Amino acid sequence: MEVLGSLNSKDGPKHRPLTPLRIIRGILCLLVILATAFMMLVYCAPVTTLALLLFGRRYSRKLSSFLFGCWLALWPFLFEKINKTKVVFCGETIPAKERVLIIANHRTEVDWMYLWDLALRKGRVGYIKYVLKSSLMKLPVFGWAFHILEFISVERKWEVDEPVMHQMLSTFNDREDPLWLALFPEGTDFTEQKCLRSQKYAAENNLPIMKYVLLPKAKGFYACLEAMRSSLDAVYDVTIAYKHRCPFFIDNVFGVDPSEVHIHVRRIPLKDIPTTEEESSVWLNESFHLKDKLLSDFTAEGHFPNPGTEEDLSTFKCLVNFMFVITITSIFTYLTLFSSSWFKVYVAASCAYLASSTHFNFRPLPIPTFVKSIFCGKHSD
Repeated sequence: MEVLGSLNSKDGPKHRPLTPLRIIRGILCLLVILATAFMMLVYCAPVTTLALLLFGRRYSRKLSSFLFGCWLALWPFLFEKINKTKVVFCGETIPAKERVLIIANHRTEVDWMYLWDLALRKGRVGYIKYVLKSSLMKLPVFGWAFHILEFISVERKWEVDEPVMHQMLSTFNDREDPLWLALFPEGTDFTEQKCLRSQKYAAENNLPIMKYVLLPKAKGFYACLEAMRSSLDAVYDVTIAYKHRCPFFIDNVFGVDPSEVHIHVRRIPLKDIPTTEEESSVWLNESFHLKDKLLSDFTAEGHFPNPGTEEDLSTFKCLVNFMFVITITSIFTYLTLFSSSWFKVYVAASCAYLASSTHFNFRPLPIPTFVKSIFCGKHSD
C-alpha cells in the first residue's frame, strides 16, 4: 500500500522529467488549443449570439454547447491520451442527464479543468459552467471563451458579487437546458498559510478544524441553491486529489505532472439539503469536513473508496473530435488569410465584439424576451 506525502505539495520532484521533446510538444499543443479557440470564437460566437437573439437562449446554448464543447474536449484528450495522466473516478456512479450544482475542493489552479474529464464522459462538457474569479476573464482568448460559455465571474466581495450572481443564475432556471454549474466554496486554492488562517478562524468560532481543505464560504453556495433549487436534480460533492504532486497549469501543458488524478463523487438529492441559509451553511461545513477525512485517508492509503466508477475515454472518439476541430479551424484560417477580404473584416468585427462584450460583461437579451419586457413595462406604467 502506497503512502503519499503532503497533498498540497507543489514543490516536490516532478513525476516526469522536463525534456526538450516535452517542451516542444507542450508548446505545440498549447498553440493548437489557442489557435482553435481563437478561430472557433471569432467565427462561431457571432452565430451563437445571433441564434440567441432570434430564437432564444435554449437554441443558442445548444449550438454553443456543441461547437465549444468540441473544443473543450481537447483538454481531456491532452491530459489523458497525450500526457498519459491517469484519471481515476471513485465514489458513486452518477446519471448522465441531470441538472446539478457541483461543489469541489480547490487544491490548485487546474482543479476545474479536470471536471471536464467527468463532464465529457457524461455528455455535458459543453454545458458545464463555473463560478470563477474575474481576473481570469482578462486572459487573452480564454477570457472570451469563458464569457461566451456563460461562466459567472466574481470579485470575491459579496456586496459586489451578489447582484451579478443573481442576474446570471436567473437565466439558468429552464429545466429543458442541460446544466452543470461548478462552484469552489473555499474561494481560493489551498496553501499552508491559508490553511493555518482557516484553522485559526475555525478554532475561534467553534467550527471544524480541517487539515486538507479550507473552511467553505456559504453565501455563494446558498445563492445558487436558492435561485435554482426548483430546477436542479442534485448536488455533486466532488473531491479531487493528485499523485504525487499538485500540478500547475504549465505542468499540465508539458505533461510532467500529475501522474494520477483521483476524483471522488458523492451525489446528494436536493431534498437532503436544508433550505435556510444558516442550516445550509452548517451542511456545507459538514460536507467539507467529510472531504477533509477523504483526503486524509487518501494520503494514508493512496486511493479514494470505490475506485473505477467511470470507463476510460475512447481514443477513437477523441481523435475524431480532434480532427473535426482541426478541420473547421483550418477552413476558418484559409478563409481569413486567402479568401475574400470580407472575411478579414468579419474577423476584425468579431474580435471587437468579443473584446468589448467580455470587458463590459455585456450579454444581449433574446428578441422575444426583449419585446416582452418592453410590453410588460408599458403595461405596468
